[in-house]
Amino acid sequence: MIFDAGELLRVRAALRAAGCQVWIAGGWGVDALVGRATRDHLDLDLLHRAEQEPRVIGALEALGYTERDGAVPGRPARFVMADDLGRELDLHPLRFAADGSAVQDLDDRGGALFYPAAAFTSGTVAGRRVPCLSAAQQLAFHQGYEPRERDLHDLALLRELPGTTGG
Repeated sequence: MIFDAGELLRVRAALRAAGCQVWIAGGWGVDALVGRATRDHLDLDLLHRAEQEPRVIGALEALGYTERDGAVPGRPARFVMADDLGRELDLHPLRFAADGSAVQDLDDRGGALFYPAAAFTSGTVAGRRVPCLSAAQQLAFHQGYEPRERDLHDLALLRELPGTTGG
């Protein structure tokens, strides 16, 4: 099932109404930075404040999403929720510091990803401003693995943006 812009905006509206802060990452995050949909998306990656997780889950359950077992890696790094149509949300809890930076716990042994305050910006989806990850942070997350075709597509777009390699 394709995760389209309409569903992204519906999810975001429900989370905002519940008082939850989220940032779009992954393929939709790249498209938000570019300002247009450039490819089909199979899911929506969302970063959220860890302390808001009960409200995040409640708002998403009200939309028909339920937590799915078997996400790899799973908690504490991330968890997946899906609806009956097969649309998936990949959720990443973050712990924020007073300076606006954040940490995503990866495991119970102290592994973590660091997000500088500058990693949080905004972009546009279907003409609406949305919070998302910066191009620099998206580029950093595309390192250290063999990129798939969609990753190569996203990397090319990121590198065309002002302030990045090639942009």
